[in-house]
Amino acid sequence: MTSYGTIPTSSPVGGGTNLEYISRAKARLKAGLATRRPWRQMFNLPSITLPSHFTNCFPRIRINLPYFRMNYAIIILLILFLSLLWHPISLLVFVFMMAAWTFFYFLRDEPLVVFNRTIGDKVVLVMLSVLTIALLLLTHATVEILSAVLVGAVVVVVHAAVRRTDDLVMDEEVGGGGGGVAVFPGVASSSSS
Repeated sequence: MTSYGTIPTSSPVGGGTNLEYISRAKARLKAGLATRRPWRQMFNLPSITLPSHFTNCFPRIRINLPYFRMNYAIIILLILFLSLLWHPISLLVFVFMMAAWTFFYFLRDEPLVVFNRTIGDKVVLVMLSVLTIALLLLTHATVEILSAVLVGAVVVVVHAAVRRTDDLVMDEEVGGGGGGVAVFPGVASSSSS
């Protein structure tokens, strides 16, 4: 007798690993995106001020880059994506390589094994980087790609330089400090001027 509408408590043979992988991948993706800071905090208008002196930019950049790193990565990828809209083949390669990076590098929680050999993270990183650059260069969109990355880098550095840091609170992951929450000592006085 079959019972429709019930959820099995045990996973079917062979199918459980796929569901486990998907749930682990979702958890890792959520954990990675959890490091993104709120956009309101990033673009808090009272915190956007020109530094009083050029040398005051460097402490701001040093603090803002790691603090908003996920937001900055999203901005650069968005600029790159928008620049490739007029090059559909490059856009397809870009999307394909993003999927490859996600699957082979970011969501992988076990070592990569090819022909019974374990491939290290550094090798995967180098191989994916070389493959991404080579495939995108083969699509003849080199100028657009370099321009987009340069524009993205300028946008990130300008934001990091003009965004005050006295209202930021670092957690231990970004600050690398002890436990819990730490504010930036000595930065508020130099960056708010």
